[in-house]
Amino acid sequence: MKQKIAVIGAGISGLAFAKYAKVRGESCDVKVFEKSNSIGGIAKVKDFNNKIPYHMIGGHCFNSKYPHVMDFVFDHVLPENEWRKVNRQASILFKGNSIGYPIEYSIKDIFKFDEQLALDIVKDFYSASKEPATNLADWFKNNFGTTLANEYFIPYNRKIWGTEPCDMTADWVADKLPMPNDMEILKGLIGDGQDSMPHSSFYYPKSGTQNTFIAALAEGLEMELNANIAEIIENSDGTYRIGSNTFDHIVYTGPLDEVAQILSVDQKVNEATSKLKYNKVTTMIWKSKPTADTWTYIPGTESLFHRMIHIGNFIDSEQNYSITEAVGEVTYNEMVESANNIELLIEPIDYNVSERAYVVFDQNVAEAKDTIFNGLSNRNIHLLGRFGEWEYYNMDICIKRAIEVFDEVIKG
Repeated sequence: MKQKIAVIGAGISGLAFAKYAKVRGESCDVKVFEKSNSIGGIAKVKDFNNKIPYHMIGGHCFNSKYPHVMDFVFDHVLPENEWRKVNRQASILFKGNSIGYPIEYSIKDIFKFDEQLALDIVKDFYSASKEPATNLADWFKNNFGTTLANEYFIPYNRKIWGTEPCDMTADWVADKLPMPNDMEILKGLIGDGQDSMPHSSFYYPKSGTQNTFIAALAEGLEMELNANIAEIIENSDGTYRIGSNTFDHIVYTGPLDEVAQILSVDQKVNEATSKLKYNKVTTMIWKSKPTADTWTYIPGTESLFHRMIHIGNFIDSEQNYSITEAVGEVTYNEMVESANNIELLIEPIDYNVSERAYVVFDQNVAEAKDTIFNGLSNRNIHLLGRFGEWEYYNMDICIKRAIEVFDEVIKG
């Protein structure tokens, strides 16, 4: 008998799970439930008539260091010849100067305008302890040295999380940054350093919109949009009922802090969900001046923006449009005013405040997650995705985890 699986949420994680199940051809039926009237979650794009994709919540692109993720996407979702490969060319607006990204390979750029600062960064890097740390601020100091931590990493992360890094855990950060060794720093000083992270190049659909990839993931899947699921009822035999449908497994990709609203949980789990924190993000798309960059990072307080995504350079037509991003709920006028010091930006085109964008890794998150995960274990309820697992996942890791969770469901 085929297993019946309900997937809650039609973002990248939920769609990837259902697509992988279809590709595998296992003895299961999967149905995806999405509460809104569209698919794609935070990765969906608002397309303008001139084929400019407005990523309203971050600039989602694709690449992966995991070959099986690449093979799944290129072989079963969207063929490689339908993607444009783009070399990431990022910069940092640092102390009034444009320098290369990542900063640890661009100390030579800092030397051009502040020789003492460059020397302090190098000296501190080579004397950094590299010891484990209990909070994010100390993790930066221990891995990059006090100067680079205080001048760049701590203020930038304070800005993007809206939280003091000393109050955050460092558990999530290791795979998110290039981690240079002593020789790589030396090569950066003499001009040979380079970013070796997987996303130093990335793929974007040749169609000019990430919605093409999202639609390809969804093709052939059984889905219900505008699905207002008030409750998932657990039957006495361990199956679950959603409306008139019965399922053997629930794959939950919705927000973990809302799981107690639709599933029966004990008081400890309910209390733990209230301890999870997340950030909204405000974005604005602009007509901009030409730039060769794909991203610009802004660690300083001269602007509310923490980064600009030069989305016009992601697409074949390479038009001059950029997206600015600020954490929290920022007004339209505040976004416009914050651009006064940024010469690149010309004219605002559109504006958006997200419902949620990033999970916050404060010191409560590990204990809260453990309580929730333990409370849902052994119940055929499987948590998946950035918000379902409460992790800072890129798009490729969402797909990787979808594959892994599918295999767990089938084996279980």
